[in-house]
Amino acid sequence: PRSSPYAFRGLGEEGLRCLAQASKETGMPVITELMTVRDVDVVAKHADVIQIGARNMQNFNLLDEVGALKKPVMLKRAMSGQIEEWLLAAEYILSAGNPNVILCERGIRTFETAYRNTFDVNAIPLVKELSHLPVIADPSHGTGKWGLVAPVARAGIAAGADGLMIEVHPHPEAALSDGAQSLTYESFTKMMLSVAGIAAAVGRTLSGVKATAAAR
Repeated sequence: PRSSPYAFRGLGEEGLRCLAQASKETGMPVITELMTVRDVDVVAKHADVIQIGARNMQNFNLLDEVGALKKPVMLKRAMSGQIEEWLLAAEYILSAGNPNVILCERGIRTFETAYRNTFDVNAIPLVKELSHLPVIADPSHGTGKWGLVAPVARAGIAAGADGLMIEVHPHPEAALSDGAQSLTYESFTKMMLSVAGIAAAVGRTLSGVKATAAAR
């Protein structure tokens, strides 16, 4: 969903088919956002992981529906969602029979206007203490500024995040959405090398990235 009805709002079902084709060609799994109950079947047909966005964190009918599926669900924290509310939203999915829930910290709304959201790094170790669920960090939405994505990603991994959600675009200045928070391929590669170094420093490993490369 977009804040403005005049902003680019995606390609709908055509976009799902594009994702499915990309998955077929690369072998990469597909994660995409589900926004309404009426789209459950079509999204589940194409997606390997279903994303519930921040604005739908407490859409309880939608949570019940994805709870009835067996596909993994990534549940983003709402912009003003408290930790307890976030975990109870996850419980809707779990109690409906789907144990495959991933939590995503994507920043909260505060009085600060210098960046898009305030990334709540405290939430990561706290939620991991309170819950058995894996936690993903989204520093792209958590900051809204591409120059802040890498340092906040490093903070997220150091705090215990189990993964990262990063927006990448070959030409961010021409992106139809979220270009201001998107990394180029080159800056993404550089960021991942630095993240690997942080992971190694706190006794963790990063899948697919050699920590030694961070020292180059």
